[in-house]
Amino acid sequence: MRKRPHVLGVVLAGGEGRRLWPLTRDRAKPAVPFGATYRLVDFALSNLVNAGYLRIAVLTQYKSHSLDRHIAQTWRMSPLFGNFVMSVPAQMRIAKRWFEGSADAIYQNLNLIGDENPDYICVFGADHIYRMDASQMVEAHIRSGAGVTVAGIRVPRAESNRFGVIEPDKNGRIKRFREKPEECEGLADAPDQVLASMGNYVFSRRTLETAVVEDAKNAASHHDMGGDIITMLVERGEAAVYDFATNNVPGTTARDRGYWRDVGTLDSYYDAHLDLISVHPVFNLYNEEWPIHTWYGSLPPAKFVFDQEGRRGMAIDSIVSAGTIVAGGVVRRSILSPGVRIEPGSEVTDSVLMQDVRIGEGAIVRRAILDKNVVVPPGARVGVDAEEDRARGFTFSDNGIVVLGKGDDVFTPV
Repeated sequence: MRKRPHVLGVVLAGGEGRRLWPLTRDRAKPAVPFGATYRLVDFALSNLVNAGYLRIAVLTQYKSHSLDRHIAQTWRMSPLFGNFVMSVPAQMRIAKRWFEGSADAIYQNLNLIGDENPDYICVFGADHIYRMDASQMVEAHIRSGAGVTVAGIRVPRAESNRFGVIEPDKNGRIKRFREKPEECEGLADAPDQVLASMGNYVFSRRTLETAVVEDAKNAASHHDMGGDIITMLVERGEAAVYDFATNNVPGTTARDRGYWRDVGTLDSYYDAHLDLISVHPVFNLYNEEWPIHTWYGSLPPAKFVFDQEGRRGMAIDSIVSAGTIVAGGVVRRSILSPGVRIEPGSEVTDSVLMQDVRIGEGAIVRRAILDKNVVVPPGARVGVDAEEDRARGFTFSDNGIVVLGKGDDVFTPV
């Protein structure tokens, strides 16, 4: 019987997420809520846990309280078999400084690798929406004999300047890796596409340890996993590519197979939510064979009620969470997180409402993202008149989505 390789998961969760402001004003990017009940970090953790990898270190740094609390409350595992999901903040073990990049974060935590003594390390990002069986990537890495394997996904060649671009050879090795190039060659079998790095890597232990130690000595390095570590190993011929399209996740549909979204901007975050709510969603949250795990407390079921004037509370083409009450209001194509209240005569359309948002009687909300605890007063309008919203200091995405941060005030028009 072949011995199962010992794999340690390392999730890089220290991202500041400036392009998601104001959603990241009070929390790290991986802690930003998504899909009503989840946090962004839940997707990477679920992919590792579902693959059978139950020893995971989450490296945190920027405004990590919300993220640390979520990890502690949600991702507790029995220590009986040595399993754990633990958040690891910057500890200044090496010097009196914070993490100076994703590679430096691993370098400053090499003691974790030494203590755990794994054969392989999965280094995954914490802020993408996708399903992936990480064990299939690990198996491909072992077969390749490479020092590192980089997960790649096909994207339009015109979008190459948004990603680290992988140029593979015919044997599955990476012959070139470039960060956000303006021009690059397409794939041999698809000239209009390129392989973009997903920010997920599988390392052989010795390769990772040697690379981050060497990188730490390089004063000219930015200490970035992609731009520095992967580039170094590609130049040495030690890097292989794993095509995400070959990953077979149980329970996926033809429509959501191979789905992956980088939600690094307000518009991509908003668009990824819209992918959830159609009858045949582009990304299916209801895949019971590969669940996305989370925990959001003990709440009663959602409730839809008539108001005193006989208006029926309803939600159409929407996701409605536990603890939500829709009382005489109408919700269309929206995401309602736990504890939301929709009061009589109000309308919510094409919007994302986070935990405990209150929509007052007769209020209108359109094409908006409202963070936790936002209260929209009776009769107020959000996302209806752009000039009015700008005068009130609301944030707008590039595509005109109105965004209110956690607890922001909304004032009724004069």
